Formats: sequence, C-alpha cells, structure tokens
Amino acid sequence: MHTIFGSFSPFSIAAIALLSASTGSQAQDFPITPSQKSTAAQVAQTGIPVADLAPNAPDSYTVRPGDTLWAISGLFLKSPWRWPELWGMNLEDIRNPHRIYPGQQLYLDKRNGRATLRTRRAANDGAGSGNTVRVSPRTRYETLADASIPTLSPQAIEPFLDEPLIVEELTLLQAPRIVATQEGRVLLSRGDRAYALGAYAGGDGAIGKPLSTAKGEPLDYRVFRNATPLRDPTTQEILGYEAKYLGKAELVQGESVIQSTDKDAKVLIEKVPATIDIVAAKEEMRTGDRLIPEPPREFRSYVPRAPSTPIKGQIVSMYGNTVAYASTNQIVVINRGMDDGIERGYVMSILKDGERLKDKTDGAQPNIKLPNERNGMLMVFRTFKRVSYALILQATDGVKVGDRFTNPD
Repeated sequence: MHTIFGSFSPFSIAAIALLSASTGSQAQDFPITPSQKSTAAQVAQTGIPVADLAPNAPDSYTVRPGDTLWAISGLFLKSPWRWPELWGMNLEDIRNPHRIYPGQQLYLDKRNGRATLRTRRAANDGAGSGNTVRVSPRTRYETLADASIPTLSPQAIEPFLDEPLIVEELTLLQAPRIVATQEGRVLLSRGDRAYALGAYAGGDGAIGKPLSTAKGEPLDYRVFRNATPLRDPTTQEILGYEAKYLGKAELVQGESVIQSTDKDAKVLIEKVPATIDIVAAKEEMRTGDRLIPEPPREFRSYVPRAPSTPIKGQIVSMYGNTVAYASTNQIVVINRGMDDGIERGYVMSILKDGERLKDKTDGAQPNIKLPNERNGMLMVFRTFKRVSYALILQATDGVKVGDRFTNPD
C-alpha cells in the first residue's frame, strides 16, 4: 500500500497530536464521554453503512476557515449530531475530535457497503503501490489552540454567553445594586461613574455583603435588571427567573462607613457607597439595577450528540421575547435542565404543535388535534437547574412557545 499525506495541513497528523498533547494545559479542556469513545471505537472497526451517508457526500473535502464540526458532519452524514461516528470513521488519524484544522483534507472510502472517512487516500486511489508513506511538512505560525475549527459558528452564540442569567428571585433582589449617579443623572452608559452598595439595612432580613476591593474579591461585574419568570407552558410552574443583561461595570473603590457627631453630640454612622465605572453597555442603566460578579472565563465544548436517554419537553420562551416565532440561529429557552439530565451539546428534534380544530366533516363536530410535525433541530449550549438555552440549528417553519422537542430520529 502506498499512502500519501497530501497538502492537507501545515502539520502532519502526528505533529498535531503531539502539539495538542504538549499544550493541553493551555488549550481548551474538551471532555470526550465514554459513550462517544465507545461509539467511535466501534465505527473505527466497521465503518458505517453507506446508506447512512448524506445523499451528496463528497469523495473528498478540504477543511476551510469558517467551517464547523456541525457543518462537516452534515456534509458527510444524514444526521449531523452523529459526530462521534464521523470521528470513529477517522479515529486512526484524529485522536481528538476537537482538533481539526483548516487545510486538512478528508477522504471518503466506500467499500463493501460500508464507509470510512480518512485524512489519507486509500490504497486504490491512484497513489501508487508499496508501503511508503510520504509527508509534506510545512510551518504554521499561529497558535493551534486558536486555529482548530469550532463545533458551531462562534458568532451564533458567543455574544449571547455573557448575557442572560437564570437566578432565584431572591438572589437578584439581594445582589449589590446601583444606588446613585453623578450629577443626578437618570441613565448611565459606557464611561459613566456610579455608586453601588452590597450591604442592606436588613429590614427584610437580607444583609448582603459590602463591595470590596480587597485581594481575592471580584472587581468585574455584570449589570442586570428585573427577574422575568420562566413558566412551563403546560403546568405554568415557574422554572426560574431570567435576568435582563445591561452591560458591565468595574469596581474602583469599595464601600465603607464613616462616623460623625451632630450638634447634639449624637453619633451618626453613614454608609459610603462603592465607586463603579460602567465599562460596557448594551442598554442604558439606572439606579436599582443589580450587580453580579463576572464569572471566570470558561472554554466550552459543544460536541453535537443525541441524548443517551429519552428526553421530551417544550420551548418556554424566545430569548428577549422580541419575536413571536424563532428561526434558524435564534435562541430559545427549554423546560429541561441539569436536573433532567440535559447536557451541553444535546441535539433534539423540534416538533411543531399540531393545530386544534373541529372536524366539520362529522355532524357532531368533535374536537381534533392534528399530529405534531417535525419542524427542525436545536442544540443545547447552556444549562441551568431546570431550564436550558438552545440554538435552533434548522427550522422549516417558525418555532413558537409551546412547541415540543424530543430525541432525534
């Protein structure tokens, strides 16, 4: 057999694997589940049925900047969420499915009704004979951790990750709040200075913690307003509260207390609010808005996969509540979360709720409900206890509150 590494990558696969291992502590920590490993190992041995390939699956494909794992999976497979199988088709060459780079070439090998995907041409592809392996090394001048292609288009969800917050109602009510502005301004925007307090008088039992610039205390905060209840479409039970994201603030000086005396020598104790600067603003802010510490930056993995157990649920809301119907690349909230076994990367089919009407062909005109129809797919990318956020990957028709979802076929 004569196998050739073509000009698919500035590094050979071996070099990529070695560098990925050596930079693992700096690179993103992408978990690969035992189930994914097992599926990939099985497919690596047997391939997949040719019937499971996408109708127009190409014989070869060169990975390009801007590609995503989801798009490449959909290019070769009928079901893009079956990424572990795509990985398994290429397990020998791609040890880590999160390390695929622009310029890499993928070859589809179909034999005896089975298909495998490789980064090297098969022996009968005209590469010659013998057992020689030829590589064409080049030099890459960019960081590999930043060059690997993402699972989804970052533009679709990354701006959203800073924004919504699911909280208990009291959590937001007891959070530090903006109490005053300079020169009596009503609205605040980027570059403005304001004053905030984390401690409360305790009338409602919520004492709170003073804002402080001491070592180890947070200095960066996100600013939120309100706490809109998210209700289950069927039971109307409140599943959580969605806080409205407004922007970001930086703590400049912590709050303090000063003591003085009045003309009657009575001791007066006065609070001095903390000083904050507004460093980013999606919307204008005002007194009463709440501060939540900026969480540590988290590198997220969104490996599309079907849930391992049956899951059913409904769409609770469209993010922002600005539209009645959502479509591809829009965000929805679903009524299942970590307590229900939901994980990031779960892909599910959207079912359009069948219309309810009267059977006018029957003299009694009984009520009937049309069947739920498949209307697209969504993928979970952020989870909370009882709700999750999902990106609509495909939608045939408008998606609305109350529409159902279930495991993909």
